[in-house]
Amino acid sequence: MQDDSFQVGRHVIRSRLIVGTGKYKDVEETRMALAASGADVVTVALRRVDLAERGAGSMFRLLSEGGYQILANTAGCFTADEAVRTCRLARELGLSDMVKLEVIGDKRTLFPDNEETLAAAKTLVAEGFTVLPYCIDDPIVCRKLEEIGCAAVMPLAAPIGSGLGIRNPYNLRIILEQAKVPVIVDAGVGTASDAAVAMELGCQGVLMNTAIAGARDPVLMATAMREAVSAGRKAFLAGRIGKRLHAAASSPTDGLI
Repeated sequence: MQDDSFQVGRHVIRSRLIVGTGKYKDVEETRMALAASGADVVTVALRRVDLAERGAGSMFRLLSEGGYQILANTAGCFTADEAVRTCRLARELGLSDMVKLEVIGDKRTLFPDNEETLAAAKTLVAEGFTVLPYCIDDPIVCRKLEEIGCAAVMPLAAPIGSGLGIRNPYNLRIILEQAKVPVIVDAGVGTASDAAVAMELGCQGVLMNTAIAGARDPVLMATAMREAVSAGRKAFLAGRIGKRLHAAASSPTDGLI
């Protein structure tokens, strides 16, 4: 499985692990963790990181020298208008038209606001952006976002930064059954097994930040997540055996003396 890239709109993504850039102790730790993750797409919160600063030691310099595709995100936005203006700023800075749309509806849980997300997505798609919306793991919302023209849907596995893992695999399965665009799990992954489960279900990718940056050893955890995503993807492609209540002998029993 040499090339397992996938398409999001007109963009080709080589790694199925997408990572964030927040919460690291310094730029050097960020650089090491990103490299260990193997990701080629890295998401950056435009409202929290100054990408206009492009000198030595800046986040933009780190990402530029690493050859990463920057996925600007709208973290910290609470209305469709704020999110749209943030995406327009990303385009003015010369970044990719591919954006992670995040419109928060509640400061405590950081759950997305469905109505504002749908409104922002409609405007951004009309303006030519490649939109990857963060949303509740609701099959109906995901279907509406796809119908609007979003290039992928990114349902949460659990609340942002919670590390609770995939709380509702059944909703994800329904979303995967109906989606004709990539499904990328975003938020809630806590450890490598969570990432592997998402991929085994058939998700096209996993996006995470806190699970790596908040680990005791972020660089080692980035490596673990890279391997977990790869293993989960291979397991999905290989096709797992069916679950049984009783044993099934590994060796044939017919004709034994």
